[in-house]
Amino acid sequence: MTNPLYDQLFGKHAGKTTPFLRLADGSVVTHSAFLQTAARMAHVLTQNGMQPGDRLAAQVEKSPEALALYAACVQAGIVFLPLNTAYTIDELTYFIENSGARMVVCDARSEAELAPVAEKLGAKIQTLNADGSGTLTTQAQSMPSEFAPVPRSEDDLAAFLYTSGTTGRSKGAMLTQGNLLSNAMTLVEEWRFTEDDVLLHALPIFHTHGLFVATNVTLVAGSSMIFLPKFDLDRIIELLPKATVMMGVPTFYTRLLDDDRFTRELTSKMRLFISGSAPLLAETHVQFEQRTGHRILERYGMTETNMNTSNPYDGERRAGTVGFPLPGVELRITDPATGETLPQGQIGQIEVRGANVFKGYWQMPEKTAEELRADGFFITGDLGKIDADGYVHIVGRNKDLIISGGYNIYPKEIELVLDEQPGVLESAVIGVPHADFGETVLGLVVPKKGETPDLDAVMQAVTSSLARFKHPRKLILVDELPRNTMGKVQKNILREQYADVFAAVGN
Repeated sequence: MTNPLYDQLFGKHAGKTTPFLRLADGSVVTHSAFLQTAARMAHVLTQNGMQPGDRLAAQVEKSPEALALYAACVQAGIVFLPLNTAYTIDELTYFIENSGARMVVCDARSEAELAPVAEKLGAKIQTLNADGSGTLTTQAQSMPSEFAPVPRSEDDLAAFLYTSGTTGRSKGAMLTQGNLLSNAMTLVEEWRFTEDDVLLHALPIFHTHGLFVATNVTLVAGSSMIFLPKFDLDRIIELLPKATVMMGVPTFYTRLLDDDRFTRELTSKMRLFISGSAPLLAETHVQFEQRTGHRILERYGMTETNMNTSNPYDGERRAGTVGFPLPGVELRITDPATGETLPQGQIGQIEVRGANVFKGYWQMPEKTAEELRADGFFITGDLGKIDADGYVHIVGRNKDLIISGGYNIYPKEIELVLDEQPGVLESAVIGVPHADFGETVLGLVVPKKGETPDLDAVMQAVTSSLARFKHPRKLILVDELPRNTMGKVQKNILREQYADVFAAVGN
């Protein structure tokens, strides 16, 4: 019995002295050196009592050693649980307790606060700092540079990723070796990755985008990454000529477009720009293509599924869509009330099925049964439609649906009109409580830099474009929209902030 994920991501690169990680300081970590670090860490984990199937919770800064910890877990058959570096002690306590983690790896600065939590929950604690120092790497230095991979099957768990938990407690999505491997191998083919590619990597590695998409794809292809601790505009511009591919969130691309140094010449050696984790504005698509000659490839994925769809590498990359279902992924649009598949062009909930779809939520059988159908289709919670040409459109989250006076209102439809108006950079439409209608529509508008949109004119444009029941009762100018670490607008925060805006009866 083999270890499929280790074999395809790491094992085949053993002994290779070609670059894997190109670091910000100009140094290089070869595939071979990386795997030796991972092997030493795997020995530390097992000598500390970690067994195959145990969970390891890691809240550490992005570094080559942090990535090697992921490889060590795969090698030792340990379930890897990467945690957002912004989480508080209270949040971490929940994740450690809920997952039953046997080991916690954290920055030394957090050790004093986390040690009592780990001890209370029966977990050992190790430290790993941004510069690669810490008790984990100190112990690893004396360990052998080879480690025999623990036999695993594609059905065995490889990772937990906790959902953002905007409603209720976060859920631990159980991802198997097969989930991660099938998706990575598909994306290598669809996005034409080869060992000659150099990926500019400025994403966090506690999220599926930076870890299981960017990193796994690079490893399957045998290519290399320019591995930056975070998005730094100056460093990105400096290093773009040395890269062939970039994966980012929309914020990366809007910041680049705001800088005059970002030119067609600067991107002349780039092969592909990919965007995900949040919707990309149509205007950004247009500006990016005009500036660089490149058309951004937008795709759609989730914590529970990795990638589901992608705009084509060859063919039209259509703004406002997330392309077509990936090979091996089935996608259908269903009626949220009945579960029946809807005709093409109608809006409903998006469901997907394939080898990429997770195994379920950790210790939440009822929630798993609610969202993962008996036939294998996962109810994503996203609302969308499939157009006449087969492109998938995301129109919002099911929980963001506004029901006003009995009418279903999809915020995305209104946002598209608002975003087209002069002086408007972007918008967010939410439902807020209303005495007469249950809830009503509120539009929050972010102006373009140095401009002030005429809200009366904007409202007139909405009035002429959309049915009356979809009209915002009010438009409010705001400086910016709240976003999570991956750039998604946090509408739950907006709903809380503006919950009382129409508190008076009849407003």
